[in-house]
Amino acid sequence: MKVAERAEFFRRLAELDPSPKTELEYGSTFQLLVAVLLSAQATDVGVNKATRHLFAAAPTPQAMLALGEDGVRRLIASIGLYQTKARNLIRTCALLVERHGGEVPGDREALEALPGVGRKTANVVLNVAFGQPTMAVDTHIFRVGNRTGLAPGKTPLAVEQGLLRRVPPAYRQHAHHWLILHGRYTCRARQPRCHACPVADLCRWPRRLRPPPPAGEAPPEASSG
Repeated sequence: MKVAERAEFFRRLAELDPSPKTELEYGSTFQLLVAVLLSAQATDVGVNKATRHLFAAAPTPQAMLALGEDGVRRLIASIGLYQTKARNLIRTCALLVERHGGEVPGDREALEALPGVGRKTANVVLNVAFGQPTMAVDTHIFRVGNRTGLAPGKTPLAVEQGLLRRVPPAYRQHAHHWLILHGRYTCRARQPRCHACPVADLCRWPRRLRPPPPAGEAPPEASSG
């Protein structure tokens, strides 16, 4: 995409949703960290169902440690990889208490030193809790970046770096949320809703779908050549 097209791409997404928010439920930076840690290979809906009970029982790192790994495991058993996540969560809580006074650090190196916290999780926390213009490339952003031509790349890191270079500065703070939501609800992996896409004319995907014909009108015939 050209510079002007990228600016128009985000202008339209911003016009539709000026203040996008994560769909994970949380009441503190610690709870945000926990929710994002649990969201790997799980849906936000599924995570929210589990964390409502988890946060009621253990809203802080200290309370989570008191609950113990077995207690955490029972409360998050509906989430994929729950045993590994429970173990990492307890280890993370221990480090938060020991090294950071029970507070979530606001720098990447310290966040990524926590068990189970990778680059994507750190990016979400830095963006949502600390207001940094990071790009947390999940499966949705990876697809949108490649499919639209916005930031093609063979790895999540390549797409992230491409987005950081190409997203206009005025839109970087919220860009990762706009792209996640766009990929989740419009630019879907299966049955993408190209006919309802607000940026379809800017998209570089050669397979983008034609809009459906008006009611009562026959669809165009497929080309034979």
